Amino acid sequence: MDIFEQIREKTMEKDAPLAARMRPETIEDVVGQEQIVGKGKLLYRAIKADQLGSIIFYGPPGTGKTTLARVIANTTKSDFLQLNATVAGKKEIQEVIRQAKDSKGMYGRKTILFVDEIHRFNKAQQDTLLPYVEDGTLTLVGATTENPYFEVNKALVSRSRIFQLRHLEKEDIRKLMERALASPKGLESYRMEVAPEALDFLADVAGGDARAALNAIELAAMTTDPDESGIRRVDLAVAQECIQKRALQYDKDGDNHYDVISAFIKSMRGSDKDAAVYYLARMLYAGEDPKFIARRIVICAAEDVGNADPRALQLAVAAAQAVDFIGMPEGRIILSQAVAYVACAPKSNAAYLAVDQALADVRDVQVMGVPPHLKDAHYKGAKDLGNGIGYKYAHDYPRHHVRQQYLPDELAGREYYRLTDQGYERKLKEWLRTLVPSDEKE
Repeated sequence: MDIFEQIREKTMEKDAPLAARMRPETIEDVVGQEQIVGKGKLLYRAIKADQLGSIIFYGPPGTGKTTLARVIANTTKSDFLQLNATVAGKKEIQEVIRQAKDSKGMYGRKTILFVDEIHRFNKAQQDTLLPYVEDGTLTLVGATTENPYFEVNKALVSRSRIFQLRHLEKEDIRKLMERALASPKGLESYRMEVAPEALDFLADVAGGDARAALNAIELAAMTTDPDESGIRRVDLAVAQECIQKRALQYDKDGDNHYDVISAFIKSMRGSDKDAAVYYLARMLYAGEDPKFIARRIVICAAEDVGNADPRALQLAVAAAQAVDFIGMPEGRIILSQAVAYVACAPKSNAAYLAVDQALADVRDVQVMGVPPHLKDAHYKGAKDLGNGIGYKYAHDYPRHHVRQQYLPDELAGREYYRLTDQGYERKLKEWLRTLVPSDEKE
């Protein structure tokens, strides 16, 4: 490294964001994630012993994935190389493999490769790494915000241990901010006094993302003028300005998207009106497409409410059409009305179960044909084929009902739609019980 490179690196380190400057260098300095890096845990022991196998860190932004990779870099005696999957291409991957081969062949030294945002690599790029992970040329350390079981090559996942990082606790984030305020690498030179309620607010609103909290406290430092004594005082109002919107973990193309929509649907199904409205608000706040939400409400109204309250589907469809017509932000009111109704309505999945069971029989049971008496008899020669003979017209019988076989012979007696005692389905069941099974006309 020449003198200009050294100067450049020192300048970049000085000008780096607070979150980067405050990254721990040892495993003991890591805050939070006790479930995987607590003293005595597997990852803690592996890092301390420098006996790391291929691993993938999976978790929301700001929870310490890159931090743990840097701790590994500072601890290991292996060569440590890094790629960012958002910018690295085939050329960069091949160069890393070449270096790893040379290091192993000439010096017998292992290479740890850290791939940030590994889910951004396409299948071909991931496949390029696979043989070198398999033969030990590379030890892979991947980091991703997406579920690796969905987004990372199955062969790489099977050869790696997955460590899931969780949102940091408020106490952890507050500890990190206090450390930054007192550290020479952090904000010590700014001589800041931050009100306890301001720290509590930032720790809460950061939503488990340490980076968001540190960025906010750094912004407060840079935008707050010192008073006569040279102190920069940060109160709750300043903190609120520096982090104006709660950093919700809701990537509309990612894993958390599916978790929230799953919780939304299950809350409506479970008749928890308050949870359902909360998850609705969370999706709207994060910018989810209102049409996507409306479609989920319509599906839930049919699948989980069904004929226990047929009005639920009517309201859900009307809401979907109204949101398309009205747009946002007023559309939130329409969606809330539909969600609240579907959540509160009596529930029955009988219609859903009925069609799925019928589809299974269509797939699995060989049926020779429609019963002859039900076949079309509106054309010349139909009766010569036996079609329509013996059919009983329901409206000619008491209560417009007559008992006859409608299912094919192979499925006679099957019951697909099993009415429940929920809501309007109970009335339907009672009505069917009143029908007189008779073959005689009035």
